[in-house]
Amino acid sequence: MAGVDAEASRIRPVTATYRADHVDGVVYLGDAETDTSVRVLPSRGNVTIEMRVKGQNILRFPYESIDDFRARDTRGMIGIPFLAPWANRLDEYAFYANGRRYAFDMGIGHIRGELPIHGFLTTTDRWHVVEAVADEHAAWVTSRLEFYREPAWMKQFPFAHTLQMTHRLAAGSLEITTGIHNLSSEPMPVAVGFHPYFQLTDSTRDEWTIAVGARTRWILAPGKVPTGEQEAIERFFPDRRAAPLKDYELDDVFTDLDRDGDGRGMMSVWGKRQRIDVIFGPKFKAAVVYAPRDRGFICFEPMAGITDSMNLAHRGLYRELQSIPPGGSWEERFWVRPTGFAGA
Repeated sequence: MAGVDAEASRIRPVTATYRADHVDGVVYLGDAETDTSVRVLPSRGNVTIEMRVKGQNILRFPYESIDDFRARDTRGMIGIPFLAPWANRLDEYAFYANGRRYAFDMGIGHIRGELPIHGFLTTTDRWHVVEAVADEHAAWVTSRLEFYREPAWMKQFPFAHTLQMTHRLAAGSLEITTGIHNLSSEPMPVAVGFHPYFQLTDSTRDEWTIAVGARTRWILAPGKVPTGEQEAIERFFPDRRAAPLKDYELDDVFTDLDRDGDGRGMMSVWGKRQRIDVIFGPKFKAAVVYAPRDRGFICFEPMAGITDSMNLAHRGLYRELQSIPPGGSWEERFWVRPTGFAGA
């Protein structure tokens, strides 16, 4: 299978607590002490399809099996997908970088949506597993994607770069670290993100409460692209630290995250006992919160920038667009921390 290196698929079971397996394109990470496991599919966009806590998957995966998922020609969003080279929507079939407009070649066929959305890497089989190992402290898998090797990708986003991602399971929490190395001769804009789908099993959506650790909400046009206008979050969430989800249908962009002493922000959802905290590293400047009213999930999405960040920055409407200098690197991480789960 493309993107799989059998030699890198070794197991190093140092203790009885942590385990890492890489078999048939699926990476399994296990933490016996907290009864937590994670499954990642490097061969399908490097998507995390499972984080099982005491027998209960806290990630949306509406398929009977991994084989069932693989057999379907779908870009349906499940688990924790990685969105690149941009996340969420653009407001035209082009993006702007370094003062220039780069129009997409629509004949290639991998730009999707009424407006371009979520890049084109969510289903790629080009991720290469560097290692899948465990020691006495954690189990992890590191995977690498050499974007610059794919001519069609470079035609759409002509910044040569590599991506490296590590999923690390330790003490019942999942840490996902993403690194980007810019091989091109110009600064590369950073507009990547993740779209995790979380679910609780001890209660229904109408019983969930959320905390949105941000101070600013962006006003969106009908196409879900920011207009450039902003408002204080209290105009939308009277109590952003404990908002009943039943009162909201969400697909909203937030910035000015509340940060701790290490610069980390947090979003949370909880039910009767179960709780999931999503912790954002400092370079995740924005969060999209997506929770359609008729679905049993909520998405707290770590984003390097707001929706349409490259194009809005070009127009002077967004000032936090990050970029990587030639030869430079960008790295950030986020954490998924479940608590309050009992055995199934």
